Amino acid sequence: MKKVDLLIVGGGPAGMGAALAAHEAGVQNILIVEREKDLGGILRQCIHTGFGLQYFKETLSGTEYADRFVKLLAGTGIEVRLASMVLDITPKRAATVLSAADGIEEIQAGAVILAMGCRERPRGALNIPGTRPAGVYTAGAAQKYVNINGYMPGKTAVILGSGDIGLIMARRMTLEGATVKMVCELMPFSGGLTRNIVQCLDDFGIPLRLSCTVTEIHGKERVEGVTIAIVDGRLQPIPGTEEFIECDTLLLSVGLIPENELSRAMGLAISPVTGGAVVDNRRETSIPGMFACGNVLHVHDLADYVTVESQIAGRGAASFLKLHEAGEARVSAPIESGNGVRYVVPQKVRTDEAEPVTLYFRVTDIYKNAQVILEKNGEALLKRKRNHFSPGEMETVKLEPEWLSRLTEADKFTVRLEIS
Repeated sequence: MKKVDLLIVGGGPAGMGAALAAHEAGVQNILIVEREKDLGGILRQCIHTGFGLQYFKETLSGTEYADRFVKLLAGTGIEVRLASMVLDITPKRAATVLSAADGIEEIQAGAVILAMGCRERPRGALNIPGTRPAGVYTAGAAQKYVNINGYMPGKTAVILGSGDIGLIMARRMTLEGATVKMVCELMPFSGGLTRNIVQCLDDFGIPLRLSCTVTEIHGKERVEGVTIAIVDGRLQPIPGTEEFIECDTLLLSVGLIPENELSRAMGLAISPVTGGAVVDNRRETSIPGMFACGNVLHVHDLADYVTVESQIAGRGAASFLKLHEAGEARVSAPIESGNGVRYVVPQKVRTDEAEPVTLYFRVTDIYKNAQVILEKNGEALLKRKRNHFSPGEMETVKLEPEWLSRLTEADKFTVRLEIS
């Protein structure tokens, strides 16, 4: 059995960021296991710009952003296993790894960081009536075909869902000569960043239809068109609003799901809202020595936030290893979401924490002139007014050290909105 101090599952921006932070904190024997043949994760197919503004203070493409971290890893002594799959991990941090080069291998780790990313919700999860013709793709699959493989998915497209990948692919398909007839969004608001709506739709004259969905897919061998309809307040199609749109391609951008099969198999506590593990402010999960970060924890809007969170997990794992798992107090106070807030990460804060703790949260709807309130045991610690809140954009508030002093597990923090 191979032994390592720290095992990191996933070699995307979260895995690489966590490895570098742990290495800087003094962890020497680190192993990254990545199932693809290259590091970088989903960023390898993101040739558009908009990355690095927060972290590097400059505009980079996704590939450039990933390459920065690949180069930082070089010379650190951090071991990387590519084209390797982690089959399972036990609560005692023993992992089974499969690869063509080494076969099946058992690896015992002192600590584990889960950084497997997320996957797209497929057509099968949507229950759209129709046959199964060619021409139905998830937006991420289409992005890979265009940007990596050099294939065009189709010539005339409708996009269902206004997540960031769908918005970006509306622009990408247009630039490659396809006609994008519209982007349909089930909700009365977009799930993507405002800048992507402007740069990817408005700038190219692509209409965004809110409160609208695809109710049927037409075609036998190839998609010939889709039927769309307006939905009511219960998100049900309104009879009589159906409209046939001729197209040969349907792209689905209907949500991302944290890749947590390994997490569930080992018995980690999973949040029903985020779909990721429940963690404390060091990104430690319900199992000691097991950490999670990046899109496997909750879906981020910016890769820069993934990097910041992965560094927290890397330093958290390093701290765990230095204590040799002996006598460490894991007492924590809960952090809950209140009115207008969909979720908060982390969901707990350690009672022995002496550093500021940033809380990441998303709102449930579009709110204008609302106030975010951070409370401790019902008493307001912070109030901050904003002109605009949107579900597609991550928000933050910070727990200051003085609010964490003398904290006990009987205390409770709440993040909520006060809507005027």
